[in-house]
Amino acid sequence: MSRATRSLRNVRLGVIGVVLIMLASAWHFGVFARVGEPRALAHTLVEMGGWGYLAFIVAYTVLQPFGVPGTVFVVAAPLIWPWQTAFALSMAGTMAASVVGFSFARFVARDWVSARIPARLRKYDEALERSAFQTVVVLRMIFWMPQVLHSFFGVSKVGFWTHFWGSLVGYAPPLLLVSYLGAEMFDASGKMQPAAWPVMAGLLVASLVIAAIARARARRPRSGGRSAQARIVP
Repeated sequence: MSRATRSLRNVRLGVIGVVLIMLASAWHFGVFARVGEPRALAHTLVEMGGWGYLAFIVAYTVLQPFGVPGTVFVVAAPLIWPWQTAFALSMAGTMAASVVGFSFARFVARDWVSARIPARLRKYDEALERSAFQTVVVLRMIFWMPQVLHSFFGVSKVGFWTHFWGSLVGYAPPLLLVSYLGAEMFDASGKMQPAAWPVMAGLLVASLVIAAIARARARRPRSGGRSAQARIVP
């Protein structure tokens, strides 16, 4: 067995081990039974006191990449803590979940995951090769943290740290907005209030504008290059 093969096997075992440990921790903290709705999750975390911080991040990290919507955690956070704390914990949990989802797709089940990536995401392969960081930022800002997007980045050619920092930048605006306005956007049960719709619409419009600007800037050098070649060729 080559050194590269052994290293890949060790990485896979490490990823699986971390996920299993975190799943066991989440079960020990009793988070599984309360993850169905933000209000129930918030009640459980409040009862845990200081341990609620750790339980929130651990549960978010291991549950979101494998099917539990991240919005359950993002909405629950500002119902429990001040917005600054909610933002920090939401960002930590979202980033950790993204890393787990990315690593699972890249190191553990790459072939299986790759065969299940929808065509609507595959169209961004070229954009990732051309401007990886910028594309990650835009996709995270628009789509946030769906499991299929973690998987897409994992099987793509984007580097780990490019994915990490691009995701961090892309997550910051929407998570900051939800954390800061969470109490006004959602009621105690986690349902969106009517006043939240204009805020979410504004966020969507802003994301689309940023995406359009980023796409235009990414295309500009290529157009310039073709123009220059056209002038040189007799």
